[in-house]
Amino acid sequence: MSRSSVCRCMLAVLAGLLSLPAASAAAGHRGGTFVTLATSSGGTADPQVNATQQYWQLFQVTQDGLTAFRKSSGPSANSVVADLAVKLPRTTDGGRTWTLTLRRGVRYSNGEPVRPSDVRFTFERLFKVHGPTADSLYGVIDGSAACLQDPATCTLASGISVNGRTITFHLTRPDTEWLQKLALPPAALLPPSVGASEIGSEVSRLVGTGPYAWASYSPARQLVLERNPYFKAWAPAAQPDGYVDRIVQRFGLSGEAAVTQVERGQADWVADDVPSDRLREMLGRFSSQTHVNALPADWYFALNVNIKPFDQIKARQAVNLAIDRNEIVRIFGGGRLATPTCQVLPPGFPGYAPYCPWTLRGEAPWSAPDLARATKLVEESGTKGDPVDIVVGNDGVEKAIGQYILVVLTKLGYDPVITSLPDGVQTAFVQNSRNHVEMGLSQWRQQYPAPSEVLDGLLGCGSFVPDSDTSPNISGFCDRKTVQPLMQRAVTLGLTRPLAAQRLWRQVDRHVVDLAVWLPLFNPKQTDLVSPRVGNYRWSPQLHLMPSLLWVK
Repeated sequence: MSRSSVCRCMLAVLAGLLSLPAASAAAGHRGGTFVTLATSSGGTADPQVNATQQYWQLFQVTQDGLTAFRKSSGPSANSVVADLAVKLPRTTDGGRTWTLTLRRGVRYSNGEPVRPSDVRFTFERLFKVHGPTADSLYGVIDGSAACLQDPATCTLASGISVNGRTITFHLTRPDTEWLQKLALPPAALLPPSVGASEIGSEVSRLVGTGPYAWASYSPARQLVLERNPYFKAWAPAAQPDGYVDRIVQRFGLSGEAAVTQVERGQADWVADDVPSDRLREMLGRFSSQTHVNALPADWYFALNVNIKPFDQIKARQAVNLAIDRNEIVRIFGGGRLATPTCQVLPPGFPGYAPYCPWTLRGEAPWSAPDLARATKLVEESGTKGDPVDIVVGNDGVEKAIGQYILVVLTKLGYDPVITSLPDGVQTAFVQNSRNHVEMGLSQWRQQYPAPSEVLDGLLGCGSFVPDSDTSPNISGFCDRKTVQPLMQRAVTLGLTRPLAAQRLWRQVDRHVVDLAVWLPLFNPKQTDLVSPRVGNYRWSPQLHLMPSLLWVK
């Protein structure tokens, strides 16, 4: 054997030895049960109907779409990768037609093979079960208009064509965010054996292709995910194998009791927001178990631009100038749980640049209220003395925020009252344009990282529906002269010139801030408390905590 051959052999042996610790470490962490605690169940187990973060976090390890968000932490977590598609779908006409090839050899958790025909079935089923995102996210598929009119007879033969393993989506208009929408749980593939009715708690009907499968679900007690015996890691960036053998979520404990159990190692994670009064203790005695992450999310009051007093721009600007955002952050739980904001796009989001004209110094970051200037604007607006109904939820934090806003509006010379409703009822009430809500507290969390999702989705002309109980544009704002054309140009540029599109979204953000359409309050943070036996904690702004990447000792 030559000297070079000997060297190559030695290097190969060394490389093999160096790889052993990582492999053995991974094998050593495999197994066990990850126990999570939630105040209550999240409702139906149907991934096409349930849009809660609580269950989307579970669907990420049980279901797969044609694409997926990369399962990693850091900036790359917002990128889209191929999942059940061999490669990322491609478009040849600016986003109206998307073509892909389906992977071979993938099976559902019941052993059925994933077939090309399942793609059309999945999207037809989304309309048949009245999925809440059917229109808003997937209503661009050709044929979807008829499906919305008559879901029971829905057919998308004109919108989804199948030729062997080649799948083509035909859209009624260009959609530069189609790859992201295909990565969301409602678009995860399902076989016809699932049926066209909502699953509810019948998880024996629910199958998927992820590393885990729903084994049992009792909404009053707990749910259990177990390993999918047919899973294989065909695309680890999209869907890696999991470390733990089982994931259990138990229901019924209060937030306080759940925190105590996780601190003691009796459970592994609190699925709900942790009580703010326990934060000091968690960051002190249990700092190694506590992880705080900035959410791409907003808390805000929508100001109705179509009725008094906020049909006057100076009235809206006055309220934006008058409030002490630090006080509202204090009510929410303090600076460790939230950061004041004056704008719609959250920090770190595509298109974001700091901007805050509604503060004492007149520039970002927000510094202090300017009550003198606000009072002058109220006088100029001619709205002094007008009544204002402040509609909030009935939990302690929302009621306290509402009470603070009432005090500020009273100082400005308005005649405010508070309407406090149960959380679910309040959300539906303020999104019903028939109710003519003057000032409604609301929250937004990203579904996928695109500025259009919040700016066009909540402030676009198409998102305001008069006399409707589903009008997410609570402010009723529609600017067809400046803002809407800018948004349309940004969407069109998104596929070919993403940086130019981001610059346009930055302009849109500034326009709606200048017009004071919202009263932005703060960007919340998520606090995860895990038990001392949890390792390899990973968090993504899109997926949040990723159960398949962590292990339990």
